[in-house]
Amino acid sequence: MGLIEPWHLIIILAIVLIIFGPGKLPDIGKAMGKTIKEFRQASSTTMDDLQDKAKPVEGQVAQASEKQEVPVKTS
Repeated sequence: MGLIEPWHLIIILAIVLIIFGPGKLPDIGKAMGKTIKEFRQASSTTMDDLQDKAKPVEGQVAQASEKQEVPVKTS
């Protein structure tokens, strides 16, 4: 038998309905949907930023090779 069966979901939904009442369920659903939407936007933005940083721009490659600095030790 699986961990989540239809009877488990029915019991969980009944408990949520008893705790929050039928009036609050639309508000809870709306808040959860908004949260998921914001999370997806943030994670896709982060992935796009990481991909952009991984691709060097043509001018940056030439500048990086010209600016090789050697650290100097001072006593």
